[in-house]
Amino acid sequence: MGIKARELTLLAGSEETRRTLDNQLNEIIGDFIRIRSYSVDAHKVTKVHNQLIILSSHLIEEEAKEYIGDNCTVLVARRIVNFLNIDKIYSVARGEKVLYVNDFPETVQEAISSFEILGINHLQLIPYFPGKKDEEQIKIAITPGELDLVPSYVQEVINIGPRLIDITTIITILNRLGLLEEKQDQVSSKYISTITRLSKRLGDANQEANKISDHLKKVVNGVNDGILAINQLGRITVFNEIMERFLRIPMKKAADRHVRDVITERNLYDFIMNKREEEADGYFTINAMSFMVHRFMIDPQGTIVVTFKDASETIEMEKQLKRELVKKGFYGKYHFEDIVGSHPELLRTKEIARKLAKTELTILIQGESGTGKELFASSIHNASPRSNGPFLAVNFSALPEDLVESELFGYEEGAFSGAKKGGRKGLFEQANGGTIFLDEIGDISLKVQARLLRVLQEKELLRIGGNKIIPVDVRVVAATNKDLLSLMEEGKFREDLYHRLKVLFLQLPALRKRKEDIAHLIQHFIQQSDQSSIKLEFEVLEKLKEYDWYGNIRELKNTLDYMLAVCEENTIKVEDIPNEGFFQQARRNLKEVATTLEVKAAELPHIQKDLNEELSNIVEIIYQLQSSGETVSRMKISEATRRGGRFLTEQQVRSRLETLEKMGLIEKKRGRQGTKLTVFGEKTFHMKKRQ
Repeated sequence: MGIKARELTLLAGSEETRRTLDNQLNEIIGDFIRIRSYSVDAHKVTKVHNQLIILSSHLIEEEAKEYIGDNCTVLVARRIVNFLNIDKIYSVARGEKVLYVNDFPETVQEAISSFEILGINHLQLIPYFPGKKDEEQIKIAITPGELDLVPSYVQEVINIGPRLIDITTIITILNRLGLLEEKQDQVSSKYISTITRLSKRLGDANQEANKISDHLKKVVNGVNDGILAINQLGRITVFNEIMERFLRIPMKKAADRHVRDVITERNLYDFIMNKREEEADGYFTINAMSFMVHRFMIDPQGTIVVTFKDASETIEMEKQLKRELVKKGFYGKYHFEDIVGSHPELLRTKEIARKLAKTELTILIQGESGTGKELFASSIHNASPRSNGPFLAVNFSALPEDLVESELFGYEEGAFSGAKKGGRKGLFEQANGGTIFLDEIGDISLKVQARLLRVLQEKELLRIGGNKIIPVDVRVVAATNKDLLSLMEEGKFREDLYHRLKVLFLQLPALRKRKEDIAHLIQHFIQQSDQSSIKLEFEVLEKLKEYDWYGNIRELKNTLDYMLAVCEENTIKVEDIPNEGFFQQARRNLKEVATTLEVKAAELPHIQKDLNEELSNIVEIIYQLQSSGETVSRMKISEATRRGGRFLTEQQVRSRLETLEKMGLIEKKRGRQGTKLTVFGEKTFHMKKRQ
């Protein structure tokens, strides 16, 4: 079966590149070719068959293999600099040194060659890519969307967007699909039309730039908003074209007039002319359009600048910000399909989580360490109405106490020594419109708890050192492996915060309660490893099911990694299982220990009475060996009894140790840890010695 004649699949590296190239192809050939597009960074693998596949670059060939099915033809696109945004480059003065920043040396050189082909030769373009040594700190940089790669010393960044597919590739596509003869004239016309529109836009921009004064350039350079500038006498000195459209007043009629003759809306006029505040923001409706209005002063003489931003554009900018956050890795990596297991309790937990995900309410996830709390939190986000927004996770147990507040809530410039110039947004602001996952919530201080409570109650925050209330729209998912009720009783966790977090609740099952899933999990981890051909003996699986897995799935994964490392002949055998000391033991809380000691203390007289001389001798031997730092074994105890005159064989020692263990005086462990006296055992020993 041949490839489908009027279909193609585009595979790009990043989501931004995918959108740009998808739009370009749809504009030129989309009316007669069906185009599907995927980003290998953002989309799950879906194999395609019988398709012409276009790769955005040869650099993604390896990653793209997972998408390519049977009977596919693969074509690597030739790319040129994004000429649709080339007008941004002409704002830079002739002869200026400019960094061109991209991810690899090849892509940088290709782009610089594209500039030369397009006749853009008024700049000195300096190649820059990760790992390149800085020869000099250049102030301006051009990049095709790779903002994160721009060096910190750059003062002005021009983002021209991802490179476009060139006309030769588009002609090749038509040829491969058998449409060249039929569609080449139509496609050429569209491509030339695009270039013509660009040329006209460049010509208009250059012509307009020649007419604008130096003062106007300072105010409106690079801004796509309505701009209004007013001098100290209240007269309009700048009134740009966007402003003209917004207010439906010709620029010529507004220039040099008093602002009250142009701004007739009383509330807006009062807002603009209020000189008591140097900077302010407002929301106004003019001519049935909604605007975000920002007002500030630019000099001591009282020159006022007012910007008008279309509210719909503000919403679009917010969406763009979210996309940038996703690009930085602030997105939910896991879905419910990634949670492995078929035990009824796990399936029920997943079903409850899916239902909770549909709401906007705060969720508290309770579960032991290693049960997959972040896995569930990420899945909840991706199944929620906020799935297109950012997902940020913060682990309080891994964050130093003095950094928690600044990380969560951000800070203003000068808030503390070392504060970043211009201040910094906190994680709550960055997660706006999405979900924030607060892991190990039981580890935060009471001070941070109070600030967190305000965010949950009021949906707003105050940066450290700031005086401006910032509204935030964030869904909170918190998680803990601690008993928050016990922490509340001890005064270490606020009761009001507990109830704010536990609006919805999800309890994750421990692995020891769903041991049937161990086989599924092991198979899953083996497939994820680079040793997917490894086999597991049946006895190994049965042996692993005997453990209680107090470290849960994380401990199982670590155990499997160990066995994969030590096994031979492509098979994991029983002898490859680590010894008992490798495995995490059950942990009792302080209350349980105290209760046990109280009960045992009450039994002391009875135990001391039953503790005959032979057992007392063994307890003393264990104490002496333990005090000297030696590992206590049956052999060492047997040798010690020989020296003491009451010799016991190793088998006899074993029998006595079992008796002592039942009495609660010792605990037996395998390997280097050996046998040890319990706290109660040491107490009994010392009391016996004093008698």
